Amino acid sequence: MQIKLPFSRRREVTAETWTVCPSCESQIFNRQLERNLRVCPTCGHHFRMGIGQRIELLLDDRSFVEHDAGLESGDPLGFHDQKPYVQRLESSRAKTGLREAAVWGIGTIDGQRVAIGLFDFHFMGGSMGSVVGEKLARCFETALAERIPAVVVSASGGARMQEGTLSLLQLAKTTAPLSHLDAAGIPFFSILTDPTTGGVLASFASLGDVILAEPKALIGFAGARVASGTVGEDLPEGFQSAESLLEHGFVDGIVPRSELRTTLSRLLHLLPVAAAEDGGQTAETRGWGPIGVLSGMAERFGTAVSETIGIEVEQPPADGSGPAAPRAREDER
Repeated sequence: MQIKLPFSRRREVTAETWTVCPSCESQIFNRQLERNLRVCPTCGHHFRMGIGQRIELLLDDRSFVEHDAGLESGDPLGFHDQKPYVQRLESSRAKTGLREAAVWGIGTIDGQRVAIGLFDFHFMGGSMGSVVGEKLARCFETALAERIPAVVVSASGGARMQEGTLSLLQLAKTTAPLSHLDAAGIPFFSILTDPTTGGVLASFASLGDVILAEPKALIGFAGARVASGTVGEDLPEGFQSAESLLEHGFVDGIVPRSELRTTLSRLLHLLPVAAAEDGGQTAETRGWGPIGVLSGMAERFGTAVSETIGIEVEQPPADGSGPAAPRAREDER
């Protein structure tokens, strides 16, 4: 016979109440998960975070001011796979409350102003299309104009296939401004979260002065099966994990989420922005590297590249006496 207590209340536990950890399969109440910065209290698995949660985690309270919030992707190719690209965009906007997969703005970390860009993987896999590339380029150009450090938190599957070649052009567009930051002595901090892959990793995300990663984040250019087939051999298990990349020198450090803000604050003091009079480095004195190569391409190709990568290139004199000099467009600063 079942005994009923007169004042007992039976609480209904639904699937929205708790989350199963994909690593240790423990059941975590969502409120506990949020209090623990979306990190499993049992095994330390780092769940993915939204942009709002990242802002609260990294920046001083109410210091973030978003820029270019009204930019939205169009459908220049009229792309249609299982459903039209426009419908995919509308669905992602309704699901996430965001206009695009990335947001950028100005905020402070322990009082230090930074230009920061953040990805949300829940918006079409954090894919980088024309608008995402434009936002990141403006983030870097503003960091240069205001001489403040740049920070980007990446979480992306790569270039956005629905925009075809236009999305691939964003690799050059987001990378080119970094050569100017490098020459001006302005640091760029790249934070890789799960996952950071494809064209995002192949461009700006791998060019930080300091590259940090969250524990066990998936980081790689292509999927494990594709990579294995390309090189024609079996690759070791976990070769695309943050730990493996740290071991091979691609990542500078793995930082648990609870320590990420403190680590960034420390780095901002260790790598300050160079004084304006000391930050100039000409193309002739700049050492060879991926940033220098892409900058040189922009200089050689001139205006044919300028509209694509977001910098204006002055044409050399007719007599060929001098090289073209790249400079940021005034209307985008």
